[in-house]
Amino acid sequence: MKKLFMENIVFMVLTSITIIGGYFFLRYAYKVTDQTPFTQEIVLIFLGTIATILITATLLNKQTEVELKKEQSIKYLDLKSNTYLDLINYIESIILKRNLEHKDIIKLQFLTHRLATVASPNVLIEYTNFLKIFEKSYTDKKIDDKDEDELSKALAKLTIKIREDMIGELDKQSGYDTQEIEQKVIENTNRTIKL
Repeated sequence: MKKLFMENIVFMVLTSITIIGGYFFLRYAYKVTDQTPFTQEIVLIFLGTIATILITATLLNKQTEVELKKEQSIKYLDLKSNTYLDLINYIESIILKRNLEHKDIIKLQFLTHRLATVASPNVLIEYTNFLKIFEKSYTDKKIDDKDEDELSKALAKLTIKIREDMIGELDKQSGYDTQEIEQKVIENTNRTIKL
């Protein structure tokens, strides 16, 4: 990115020099070639071509910079969504398994590290709350029905924060109320717990 920025500056400086130098050269060339107007036209064509090339190069560099930023954003969003889905899938597998082993905790630790690299601060805070509830459930190394319900509620709160991180801006643009979405997620979780 820094390289593209420097190239843009170089192109802008070259364009400025060409325009300023071209102006003075034209004034000089017009005086020297007063008797031959054809020569004046050739000088104008030459300077116009150089200015066009430099402006086009600047615009292409800017377009390349925008495309690179867009590509990086897409890759980051993909990494973030994959990390979130891996975490949710792993939590699901732990709850379904009900008996916790040491390797389950090790894998959760690695997912925690991956989460730290991509998650927003709000997701990290809610994940900490989830881990506190998970830690209580882990004391006997078994997840019973009560633990499952508490974990499910904590996971619902975590998924709300994940949703805000991933598509919160889209919800706002669409006119959805974040409080309403949060209530629906909690309500749906409570309904599934009662089943």
